[in-house]
Amino acid sequence: MKSKTEVDIIILSFAKSEELKLITQQCISSLVASEDKDEIKFNIVVIESQKDMKPYQYPDTKTVYPDEEFGYHRYMNMGIEMTSSKYVCLCNNDLRFHQGWATEILKAFHKYYDLSSASPFCSFHHPKMGFEENNGIYTGYRSRYEVAGWCLFLKRDVFRLTGKLDENYQFWCADNDYANTLAALKLRHALVSSAVVDHLDSCTLDSQAEEAAIASSEFFYLEKKWNHRSMGSWTCV
Repeated sequence: MKSKTEVDIIILSFAKSEELKLITQQCISSLVASEDKDEIKFNIVVIESQKDMKPYQYPDTKTVYPDEEFGYHRYMNMGIEMTSSKYVCLCNNDLRFHQGWATEILKAFHKYYDLSSASPFCSFHHPKMGFEENNGIYTGYRSRYEVAGWCLFLKRDVFRLTGKLDENYQFWCADNDYANTLAALKLRHALVSSAVVDHLDSCTLDSQAEEAAIASSEFFYLEKKWNHRSMGSWTCV
């Protein structure tokens, strides 16, 4: 009897309104419905920042409410440490998973033995960046191009080489740092154009001023961390 492939899914959520809670619920529902349960088992962990929802559990998930202050990588590391499957997928909550998306990424991992990390194709975003849906894989390390930071699907063994995600990133530039780390270690990443997961874009920040303040400090840290290297086309900052 063929065993199921298990994939640990870590979703960060900040359901500070009913509308945002619904976005997370719809994300989870589309994920659960996207694959044959006899073939792929999703172990879904939601890290919820809205503490007053506790002890609410999103259906089909383990929902946790950290005491620690929010940090994008800090919370992702919590989810990574709570799980143990061979494959792990780091997700925003504003996603819609299309049928068979994970199967397509797993096919790419099986076909390209040196592929360590992948992102799915967003039908809203990626055509504008010059990519075609269902047109093979696109290897590279450019943020928002090959590296779609809202959904990163990787082999857990990657963390043996990279270590934990850098927790200095509160929100912005986390995907740039991830891409740079893979490139520095020569760990191959690709956009899998046959795996479709649509990104609806984040709406959890309160204002442009808040967004700019967070972004400026994190771009500064990113530049300080990586400016001693020959960056080439690793990042898109």
